[in-house]
Parts: sequence; structure tokens; C-alpha cells
Amino acid sequence: MIGTTNALTLLPPHLSQTHRLFVRLRHYFKNMLCPDLNPPAAVRGMQQLDRAAFSKTIKVPHLLVPRDKNLNDVCRSIKKYLLKMERYKPVITEEYKITLHPLAVQKWEDLADVNLSKLDIGREALVWQEIQLSYENWKYDEIFKAVLPADKEALSSFSKIGHIIHLNLKDHLLPYKELIGEVICDKIADCRTVVNKSISIDNTYRNFQMELLCGEPNYQVSVKENGCMFQFDFSKVYWNPRLSTEHEKIVKMLNKHDVLYDLYAGVGPFTVPAARKGCKVLANDLNPDSYQALVTNCALNKVAKNVTCHNKDAVDFIKQEVKDALLAKCAEKEFEGEIHITMNLPAMAVEHLVHFPGLLKGTDIAFRKKPLVHVYCFAKGVEDKKQIARELVEQWLGMEVDDKLKEIVFVRNVAPNKDMMRVSFYLTEELLLGRSATCKKRQLDEEQTLPEEAKRPCNLNDDNKTNQRKQLAKKAKTVFTVSQAKKKNMKKTKEISSNLKQIKVQDKREKVDQKFQDLHAQI
Repeated sequence: MIGTTNALTLLPPHLSQTHRLFVRLRHYFKNMLCPDLNPPAAVRGMQQLDRAAFSKTIKVPHLLVPRDKNLNDVCRSIKKYLLKMERYKPVITEEYKITLHPLAVQKWEDLADVNLSKLDIGREALVWQEIQLSYENWKYDEIFKAVLPADKEALSSFSKIGHIIHLNLKDHLLPYKELIGEVICDKIADCRTVVNKSISIDNTYRNFQMELLCGEPNYQVSVKENGCMFQFDFSKVYWNPRLSTEHEKIVKMLNKHDVLYDLYAGVGPFTVPAARKGCKVLANDLNPDSYQALVTNCALNKVAKNVTCHNKDAVDFIKQEVKDALLAKCAEKEFEGEIHITMNLPAMAVEHLVHFPGLLKGTDIAFRKKPLVHVYCFAKGVEDKKQIARELVEQWLGMEVDDKLKEIVFVRNVAPNKDMMRVSFYLTEELLLGRSATCKKRQLDEEQTLPEEAKRPCNLNDDNKTNQRKQLAKKAKTVFTVSQAKKKNMKKTKEISSNLKQIKVQDKREKVDQKFQDLHAQI
């Protein structure tokens, strides 16, 4: 009550009692601000859940309503003062007794704005009586706040996928993982399984190993997103409910006659709702379990006729299916829609952009529509994340995207100084046909690159030495490009440039490679 009193003393004296009560009601009637309503202090540090240890007895105000009064009328007038806790009924109908919040009511005058005198209820009706609180009366976050270390970050968030609660516990919370799992299973409706991510996401199949903390080992779930049903085994595929808004944004860009090439389709969060809008979709995923779930979800949502599913590596998918589909759409005079390409594999999707320049080289085709690519990436650092994402795309695409850029969008924060970003840009005719200067230069570089067997001969002839120097020069350029990302730190940039100049390409290859590795580590 100290905080409440201090807050009220700051109000001008001319404010009415009603105004004072309004301010206090709005800001201070929270259970965890009242020490008596907190779980017992003895539960701090508990690692094995002991539900009985949460029992406590406290005294709180009650309003005893005369039997000749209408209990419902009194409840309505005093509603904002009720003590509201989990599984606790503040109104005991049989006894005509109403339990009030101890922060809201400490004396009869605190009920002045209710004007109980009009109901012929006097101050003798306000009494303090004991009530019994137990484990069932607190929410999961209140339990965690009482049990987990007070000086460290608490459990901040989790994901709910069907009946599964998915956690990603920090190291300091691992000793409490069994308790956390039991509490969540007790407190969250429909939760039957609680798991913790034990290893980071595997970039090959985009899934991760998980540890069962509580409940049944049943990972087959059904979830609904953007009006579509999805069924899958959560332990074998990638699914993140935090991306539902991003999925919806992309789908809203699509119109009925558009086509979508989904390179990392997963179980279909882009593919299925796009197909429901009438789009023709070419979907692919390398994970065989994701592919099976994708096929199942297309049939489940009755959109299989609009989707062609593939189970192959994304690079092969780009070079074959996407290439053929682009050629077919360019030749289709009746096609009036737009072409969208989604690349939602943020850990490595930008690396696959290298396969688009010159993808249609050697073909004689007229472009009427520019494909729009939506590529996702992780932007790491404290600088402008949009600029970092753009530089990543330009680095792997091999050219600037000034005239091709549609938008760069923040998707979500993944970790401190690490954001997931989306870069949407158009693939131009010059880029796909390999007519741009950058495409020609890249082709020339590839032609000049020697096979691996020729890179380490005992006696290098002059041509091989020349090629080796060109390869090393390319490495130097890459290192310098990375250093440019730190251009705001001029001292660091000069230091890197100085070290770069000291690397002699005439030295033995192993020695030069080691120097480049050291320089990369320094950057």
C-alpha cells in the first residue's frame, strides 16, 4: 500500500475522491503487487515441483451482504473491487459474502464511490476474514516469478503448436526445466506435451532435436493458420507460429492468376493459402517428412490441383523446375498474372541467389513479367539491419539491387543483434539472361577457375600461376568487401586494409590461405 499512498499524494488536492480512486484502480490493482497475494517465499529456488508448498492462509476484506438485499445488485456495483485469482470465486452465494481485493479496500472509506449506503449497507458489513490459497490459485507466470531466480532473466516466451508447448530455455533455467514443464502442463489449456529445444536448427532439414520435459511423447499436431489446416509431426519438420503474420503478408500480395515458386516450402504455410486463392504453385522441400506433410496438407485443404510438389535440393530445383517454369510462363501469351519466388531459409537462402544470374542464358525469350523474389536472411550486428540485409543479397547476387528493389522488411527478432529480414526484389531480363556486366564477369571468372586437381601442382607453369593469383585476388576482394561493412569504424577498416596489403600472393598457397583465415577471424 506504500506505493499506492505515495502515488495518491502526488495528486492535486482539488481532485475529487472519485478521481483518486480511478487513478489507483487503473494502476495498482495487480495481485503480484500485493505481498499477501504472492506465493510463499519459501518456494524460491524449488527445482522439483511441490504443489503443497504453495499453500498459505491470508486475511482479506469481505463484504457481508444482508440476506434481504439483492446480491446481484451489490455485486454489480462493487465489481471492480473483487479479488480475482485463478480458480477462486470471490462471490459466495450461499453465505452472501463477497471477497474484496486487499489493495483496493483497506478501510470503509475506500468504498465511498460505490455508495453502499443507498443499498442500506453500513460499515459493519466490511470485515476481515481468512482465506486459503493454494497452487491452483496462481497463473504459470506468477508461479515462475516466485520460483525462478529473481536476479536473472525469467522465462520470457514460448510457442504453442497444437497441443505442444515449445520452449527454448536459457542455460540458467535448465536446472528448473522439469518444474517448468509440469507447471506449463498444469496451467495451459489443451497442453499435453512440453518440449525444450536442445540443439539449434539443422540447416539441411530445418528441424531440431528436442527434449520432452513433461507430458506424452506425441508430436503429431493439427494447427490452423490463415484459414488453412496443417497436419505434421513437429519433431521432424520446421514450424514457427511467430511467422504467421509474415506468411499472411506474402499471401496478401498474391492474386488469383499469379504463380508462386516456393523453394523451401516446408509443410506449406505459403503454398497452401496461395493455392486457396487460386494461384498455381510450384513447391519444393528437401526434407522428406516436410514433403509428405506438404502433399497431405494440399489434399487436406483441397488445393492439390493447384500445386505441384517436389522433394529435392533447392539448387537443383532452381536450375531445373524453376528454369523450365519461367521459360514456360514467358512463352505463355495468355498469362496476365505476376510471378513470385519465396526463399524462406534465412540461414542460407541468400547463398542460392548466385544461381539466378544467367539462369536462362542461351534462350531467346521475351520477358513480359519480372519475377519478384522474396528472400529471407539473418542480419547480424548493431548497425542498420536493412542495410546489412541488402548487402548480403547484393554480395551473393553479384550486383546492386537499386533499380530492382521493392522493399526490405523486418520480420522478427531472433536474438540480441540478430534479426530476420525479408528482401523483395525483381529479377530483370538482363540478369536472368546473363547480359549484365556482372554476369559476364562472373562467367569469365568461372571459366578461368581451375579444377581442384590443378590447384596444387608441384611445379606451376606461368598460366597456372596467373590463375592462382586471380583466385587469390578474388579472395582479397571478398575480405575487403566484408571489411567495408564496418565502414563506420574507420580505425578498424584501416587496420584490416593494412593487413590485407601485407599478404603476398607469391607465397605458398597454404601460407596464404592461413593468413586469409586469420584475417577473416579478426574481422
